[in-house]
Amino acid sequence: MISHISIVFIAILISAFFSGMEMALISSSLFQIELNKKKDSFRSKILSKSISEPKKFITTMLIGNTISLVIYGIYMEKLFFSIFPKEFLHNSLWIIFLETVFSATVILIIGEFIPKIIFSVYSNELLNLFIIPVYIICKIFSPITNSVIWISNVFLKILGEKENDKKKIFDKEDLIYFLSENIENNIKGKGKKFVEYEIEIFHKALDFSEKKARECMVPRKEIISSNITFSSIDSIRNLFTESGLSKIVIYKKNIDNIIGYIHYLELFKKPKNIESVIRPVELVYITTPVREIMDLLIKKKRSIAIILDEYGGTAGMITIEDLLEEFLGDIKDEHDENILLDRRLNDSEFLFSARLEIDFINAKYDLDLPKSEKYETLGGLIVTYTGNIPKYGEKIIINKNFDIEIKKVSKNKIEEVFLKKNIDLK
Repeated sequence: MISHISIVFIAILISAFFSGMEMALISSSLFQIELNKKKDSFRSKILSKSISEPKKFITTMLIGNTISLVIYGIYMEKLFFSIFPKEFLHNSLWIIFLETVFSATVILIIGEFIPKIIFSVYSNELLNLFIIPVYIICKIFSPITNSVIWISNVFLKILGEKENDKKKIFDKEDLIYFLSENIENNIKGKGKKFVEYEIEIFHKALDFSEKKARECMVPRKEIISSNITFSSIDSIRNLFTESGLSKIVIYKKNIDNIIGYIHYLELFKKPKNIESVIRPVELVYITTPVREIMDLLIKKKRSIAIILDEYGGTAGMITIEDLLEEFLGDIKDEHDENILLDRRLNDSEFLFSARLEIDFINAKYDLDLPKSEKYETLGGLIVTYTGNIPKYGEKIIINKNFDIEIKKVSKNKIEEVFLKKNIDLK
């Protein structure tokens, strides 16, 4: 009986080991492993070599786990029959049911659930710790592993599926994980806030290539512009003075026909007419990646790009500064409002500017406002749900979780709103 208990106990530990190593491979940072390989240590080289063929690694772990579970099942049955008295064994169905429930519970908790949690949390550390015995096991089981993989590939071909042997390519998620985990330990002599700022810039740089023009443009309604037909040098000078801007967009007939912009420095040259100081702009579409816009502006040595909608009308404008903000965060900008209303009244009530971005509000107040590719701001969310610009005092319910009341609205846009989160709802 003692031997049966020992074998069952060892089988559970072996099963837990194989299950944990399988989870460790799935949860590990391959980027970190490849970096450790550069240290030229024997253990890191073995680890890198082992994970270079993840299919073989996982198959070996599954084979080892299966063998241990078979042994566990055989000896658990013998242990049950040795524990219970003979008169109790006459009801074999009851014994089978009891043994199945007990065996399954033990192996699920001790052999699967607990080790997978532990190995997923400390995946890289435990992979590095156990890689040498695992490598030996992989070599011992390699004939069986290769046979299992070959049989699975045959079935895949029969089913019309192609074998996927593409090697893992490190992506930005691997890089972000590595950076977040290690940068604070590697950078010395800098404050924590500064390190966090560097990490944030790096994250933004990695996300930069995925952003579209509409995500960082100045909306059409907020473009300060002038009609060339009715403009003069004096009127443009006054517009610069009143607005405090350094650039004024110039259009012909209407804002959908922008012909360029004027920089305030040109007025110091005492131009004879407006046409002589108009600088050209680039035209791009609302779905154009911002990376392409930046490349275009740098290549053409331009400062402003006009964003066109699907019909060719002006949707907004974007400047080099707007693009830089995607890396560095908010820069004091001539087009930005001095103050965007952002006030918490209590745990569930807020006053917001409609210009605030949904991502910003959710991150700061953990509100979980619905997000969509159709809008970026709180005002965009409201207009999307209502289908129009609400009137002052109008109340809107979003997903039954948020009550919104319009506090300030102009002819063309929502300015300020009152938002209440219904915290009692589940």
